[in-house]
Amino acid sequence: MAFEYRENEGEEEKRLARQAMYKKMRAEKERILRRRKIIKVSLIGIFAVGVLSFGFSTVGDAIRGDKGEAVEETNGLVSLTDEESPADSGNVGSDTLTVSGSEEIVETPVVTDNESEYDFSDYPQMGLGTKGISDDVISTNAVLIDINDNSVLAQRGMNDRISPASMTKVMTVLVAYEELLKKSESGEIDLDDTFTMTIEITDYAYSNDCSSVGFLDGEVVTVRDLFYGTILPSGGDAAVGLACYVAGSQEAFVELMNEKLSQMDLDESAHFTNCVGLYDDEHYCTVFDIAMIMKEAAKSEFLRDVLSLHTYTTAPTESHPEGITVSNWFLRRIEDRDTGGEVLCAKTGFVNQSGNCAVSLFVDDDGSEYICASAGSSSSWKCIADHVNMYLSIN
Repeated sequence: MAFEYRENEGEEEKRLARQAMYKKMRAEKERILRRRKIIKVSLIGIFAVGVLSFGFSTVGDAIRGDKGEAVEETNGLVSLTDEESPADSGNVGSDTLTVSGSEEIVETPVVTDNESEYDFSDYPQMGLGTKGISDDVISTNAVLIDINDNSVLAQRGMNDRISPASMTKVMTVLVAYEELLKKSESGEIDLDDTFTMTIEITDYAYSNDCSSVGFLDGEVVTVRDLFYGTILPSGGDAAVGLACYVAGSQEAFVELMNEKLSQMDLDESAHFTNCVGLYDDEHYCTVFDIAMIMKEAAKSEFLRDVLSLHTYTTAPTESHPEGITVSNWFLRRIEDRDTGGEVLCAKTGFVNQSGNCAVSLFVDDDGSEYICASAGSSSSWKCIADHVNMYLSIN
């Protein structure tokens, strides 16, 4: 959803416009939740009637001896919570395929020490009022930032080096967007321009076990689809395609990514070797760094839309006549949670070295915006729960 204000309006007018829009979004979310609750109660009622009917039928069979077999005691039904339920098969917005019974377990220690002192010498504007993070948050590294005044509200190991995994792709779309703007004579990006996927790109995504949009060798796709495909399904094929479209090769594009880190004064703590987020000893940053990258990306109305869209369908092609529908699963899964506001933008990631990680942008009912970045959670659901707990701690 794009903001509806003019560029020449003052900051107060912009804030009021955002606040009004967010209140409408909040009201719509509450309406949807009420409807889902009604549906859920109805389904539970239907299920209960079915269970009772089955029970009576089983008892009747036992009494009549219709089957001539002893009736065994049945086990009680167990309802799984969100965090206990297996993740959906297929892409889940990170670089891992999680299937019930086959998910690789990442042992992540629970950090319980809240840091009361921290060296903020690298970021003198940060640290005022900073507190440790609740023990309810299991991520080994996390930071919560009020982007209205650049203050760190809470943190745990925010300057520790981590592998950003697919959170890297926030920088990928940011650099691509800015580079395309530089090349544009009109000051606007031609999102309908096209790029032809190559076997090298599709093989790169496949051989490195990346999440993928599903583009095929020789498929002609739009630049718009490359942007949305990089973020929503965390598409490695889209990310490398976007890099090649902008800079001619992934290697040349990575140089631009590191130049951007330098411009943002993050080059002492961050360095990238690829545009996808594959693990590499020299591919690293901190949760603070990735929060700052998300903040920079969210300044663009277009990138904010890319990072906030829940579902998207690519343009029809010969290979995919109906397009490909992709989802941002972090946003779709957190939309039912009570966070005290609205999570607008998000990007997840996963590699063994970082555990489940994510960066998200949140707005409260007053229009104030915050960014949370975390790494080292043990599952995608627990990563979401950590962001919920962090945002609930604001008020």
